[in-house]
Amino acid sequence: MLRLGRLDVPDGGLVVMAIVNRTPDSFYDRGATYELAAAVERVDRVVAEGADMVDVGGVKAAPGEEVDAAEEIRRTADLVAAIRAAHPALPISIDTWRAEVAREVLAAGADVVNDAWGGVEPELAEVAAEAGAGIVCTHAGGLPPRTRPHRVRYDDVVADVVARTTALAEAAVAAGVERERVLVDPGHDFGKNTRHSLEATRRLDELVATGWPVLVALSNKDFVGETLDVPLEERLTGTLAATAVSAWLGARVFRAHDVAATRQTLDMVASIRGDRPPARTTRGLA
Repeated sequence: MLRLGRLDVPDGGLVVMAIVNRTPDSFYDRGATYELAAAVERVDRVVAEGADMVDVGGVKAAPGEEVDAAEEIRRTADLVAAIRAAHPALPISIDTWRAEVAREVLAAGADVVNDAWGGVEPELAEVAAEAGAGIVCTHAGGLPPRTRPHRVRYDDVVADVVARTTALAEAAVAAGVERERVLVDPGHDFGKNTRHSLEATRRLDELVATGWPVLVALSNKDFVGETLDVPLEERLTGTLAATAVSAWLGARVFRAHDVAATRQTLDMVASIRGDRPPARTTRGLA
């Protein structure tokens, strides 16, 4: 069982987590949803396009202007409250590594803490437990938040991913987070070069085999751009290819910018796998 807020995800169910960045310097949308009204409008749009949940972030992952906890809370708490008012049952995650931020945003209505930096603040799991929330445990190779990897090496990158994420997941359960609300994320691009991210995708079934629900954040990332030698605005095709492979290998939740395309990709994979019937089947019958 996987539970995301009020959403119980059945076996075979594939979840689209739409990205809503309330940052002025996002690598993808360059601040298009920084203003509150624009962010709320994007939420309405992605829900209509098939998003099952939304992920709210107030600090971009890459190096850049310093954003303290108070500013991160200002950017995210009121947005989460507005989303909760407009969409009472929609699961909401808060993308933060800070326990202080998570506490405030969970109180505003979020359901899941998306810790993309691998537990740099161990008390984050305790905050999630106190709120009855879920948590995403991500592999970031031990890097501090908002730092880029530089000549990072692993004896076996997938073994490291499995060891670190499952240890974080077990620690979260020990802290009081309900087991069915814990996910693991291999952390594409985080603490990894492109070859590492490709290997983590190719061998994703090894992480799936741990039994923890797997979330992947593939959307428009650098490993896609470097693999295909394409700029940011041309990474959708590669993203969807990686999405389809990850779904086939057992990932459950997909963090995405392009919701409609991701929804169609996942529905097609689910139908090929036999977990979803075709929307219509008139060919050869009419």
